[in-house]
Amino acid sequence: MHTRNQARLQVVAGPMFAGKSEELLRRVRRARIAGLSVEVLSHALDDRRGEGQVSSHSGLSVASRPVADVAGLVSAVRGRDLDLVAVDEAQFFGPELVGAVDGLVADGVDVVVSGLCVTFDGEPFEPLPSLMAIAEDVIKLTAVCAVCGEDAAFHQRISAADAGDARIPTLAQIGGIESYQARCRRHFTGRGSR
Repeated sequence: MHTRNQARLQVVAGPMFAGKSEELLRRVRRARIAGLSVEVLSHALDDRRGEGQVSSHSGLSVASRPVADVAGLVSAVRGRDLDLVAVDEAQFFGPELVGAVDGLVADGVDVVVSGLCVTFDGEPFEPLPSLMAIAEDVIKLTAVCAVCGEDAAFHQRISAADAGDARIPTLAQIGGIESYQARCRRHFTGRGSR
């Protein structure tokens, strides 16, 4: 049961390689140590490290329930006595996630989401900007620029040869260090080559 009067929405956002999933996993571990009832959800399309796993680039992982869309997410948690719902790679769920998350928090469930707040070409990546706007807590992480080592608020696609998975939008193509690099503002070449 909640020890606070109100549930909270927490958002962990940033570019690729910033440690977003690692921070989500840290919060899940802490909640479980505290004896809270936790459900970890991931998008079914993100099976880079195996289906039913949320994992960080540093190798930390936890079992998750893969769901195909926001309706599946809501169905997976509806009617359960949960203290915390953790959603990784929130950008894959699209703008519909905002209402679903807001509903969970209104029902007294703490929610933590992590995901990209910027696309590979430097544009805001919904639903993260909207979730950040309504959250009680927001952590915006940066990565390390692959060119100079400075803080990187962006990530850039370096390999367009792989067309990716046709089931997901071009801006949300799943990949890792083989396809993307973290970049600082000076070395980011998206949005008209800043």
